[in-house]
Amino acid sequence: MPEPAPDAVPEAVRAAVLPLAAEVLGALDPGAVPASLAAVRRFAPRRRVTAGAGPLWLAVERDDAFRARVARAWSHAHPDLAADLLADPPAPGEPGTRVDLAVGAVLLRPEGWQARLSAVGTPPAGADAPAQPDADHVHRAHRAEAELRRLAARLTAETERADAAEAELVSLRRELRRVRSDADRSRSEARRAAEHAAEVAAAAERVHAETARVRASADDDRRRAEDLARVAREDAAALRELAQVRVRLLLDTLVEAGSALREELALPPAGRMPADLVAPPVPGPGGPRPTSRGRSADDPALLDDLLAMPRVHLLVDGYNVSQLAWPDQPLTEQRRRLTERLATLAGRTGAEVTCCFDGRESEASGRSPAAPRGVRVLFSQGEIADDLLRRLVRAEPPGRVVVAVTSDRALGSDLEAAGARVLPSATLLARLGRV
Repeated sequence: MPEPAPDAVPEAVRAAVLPLAAEVLGALDPGAVPASLAAVRRFAPRRRVTAGAGPLWLAVERDDAFRARVARAWSHAHPDLAADLLADPPAPGEPGTRVDLAVGAVLLRPEGWQARLSAVGTPPAGADAPAQPDADHVHRAHRAEAELRRLAARLTAETERADAAEAELVSLRRELRRVRSDADRSRSEARRAAEHAAEVAAAAERVHAETARVRASADDDRRRAEDLARVAREDAAALRELAQVRVRLLLDTLVEAGSALREELALPPAGRMPADLVAPPVPGPGGPRPTSRGRSADDPALLDDLLAMPRVHLLVDGYNVSQLAWPDQPLTEQRRRLTERLATLAGRTGAEVTCCFDGRESEASGRSPAAPRGVRVLFSQGEIADDLLRRLVRAEPPGRVVVAVTSDRALGSDLEAAGARVLPSATLLARLGRV
C-alpha cells in the first residue's frame, strides 16, 4: 500500500496521531521499542510529542508493527469509529468525527483510506440541500456495512491475537529474564563452589604436608627412642654383668680371706664351748704369725703382705714407675722392662695385675706390642692414664683389696678416697728388684 506524502496528511490528523503514538511508545516493553525511537522513549512524556514528533511520525508511516500497536490502542478507544471506517464520509456538521475517522484511516489503512484524508476540514458538496439516496447507493451502503462488520470482526480477532501474542511475548521475556537470572546465579554458585573446592584442596594439601612432617618427626623420635632403649639395654646388661662380677669377686675374696685369716691366726678347731674359756688359758709357745700392720708405705714387705691377700688387684701407673726406674730409655723399652717384671711378680704371687699407660705409641710394624702373660696392659683413649686408674678403682666392689702404685699425690689422694691402698713407685721398684 503506497505511503502518503507528508504534506498529504492534514496537520489536524498528525496532531491527533502523535500524542497517541507517544503514549503507546511509553507503554512498550524495552525489547519491543523500534531502534529509531530508542532515544525518544527516554524523553519525558510531553517532550516526546514535541521534540520527538519527526521520528514518531516516521515510525507511524514506515514501521508496520509500531503503527499496528498505535492502531490497536486507537481501536480500543474508538470501537464504533473503527467499525464505520469503510462507510461513506460522515454527515455534514460533524467535523470532529471526520478527523477521528481520518486518524483511524491513517492507522488502520483500510481500502480507500486516502479518500478519508481529503474530507477532513471540508464540508461535503451539496451540504445545503439534502441528498436523495438512490437504489444503487443504498445497495452499496448495505454492502459496505456488511464489509465493515466483517472487517470489524477480523480486526477484533486480529487484535485479540496480537494481544495474546504480546502477552505471550511478555511472558517469554519474563521467563527469559528468570532463566538468565537463574543461570547467572548458577554460574555464581559454581564459581563459589570452585573457589571453595580450591580452598579445601589447598587446606587438604597443607594438612597432608603437616601430617607428613609430623610422621617424619615421629619416625625420627621412634628411631631415637629405639636407639636409646638399645643403649639402655646394653648398659643395663653391662651393669648387671659388672655387678655379678663384683659380687662373685667379693664373695671369693671373703672366702679366701676367711681361709687366709684362719691360717694366719692358726685357730684350732672349736673343741670347747665359751663357758670353758671363762678363765683365759696360758698362752703356749706357738702364736699367730705377724701381720703387715705397722709397716710404712716405703717397706717392700708391706707390698708382699698386701699381694698375699686373696683376690688382690695391683694397679700400676706405668710411666710414673718406668720413668723413675729407666729415665734414659725410650718409652717402648721402658714399657717392655716394666711389664716383663710385673709378669714375673704376677706369676709368683697370683695377684691380678693391671698396668696403665698414657696414649698408644705406634710400633714399626704398625701394631701394639703384645702384653706379657699375667699382666693386663691398658692405654688411655681420649683421656689420661690417671682418669683410667680412677675408673678402674671405682669399678671394684667394696671390700676387695686394691693396691695402686703411683707417686702422683693428687692421683693417690683420689684413689685412696675411692678405697684403694696407695703405695709409692719406689716401693714397687724395690720389690721388683728382687724378682
